[in-house]
Amino acid sequence: QLQLVESGGGLVQPGGSLRLSCTASGFSLDNYAIGWFRQIPGKEREGVSCISPSRGMKDYVDSVKGRFTISKDNTKNTVFLQMNNLKPEDSAVYSCAAVFASNSARYYSCSRDADRYDYWGQGTQVTVSS
Repeated sequence: QLQLVESGGGLVQPGGSLRLSCTASGFSLDNYAIGWFRQIPGKEREGVSCISPSRGMKDYVDSVKGRFTISKDNTKNTVFLQMNNLKPEDSAVYSCAAVFASNSARYYSCSRDADRYDYWGQGTQVTVSS
């Protein structure tokens, strides 16, 4: 059974940091692009960041550039999202998603478009508040 599990969310003060983890079970992430998404109730889901299977491509939404860093550890079958200098507007449920790289082009690319992804985790709540 293919499964993604997020962890690392919580309550943090503005300016603080959190590291989210997305761990896969039932399959290897070696050939999957991973995306991180966030959603606030009543608003559209937003693609925050993504990383290609090769790890050569990383992409970020403008609002988190310079503050968030995505990384992948194939030995742990886990993708991380390091979030620094958090702001109240970063509060949301964060979910990770995976899509198989079906050709060589997709091995070196990733997308923040949620429609591209096939497998989703349940999400973890991030709350930034004083």
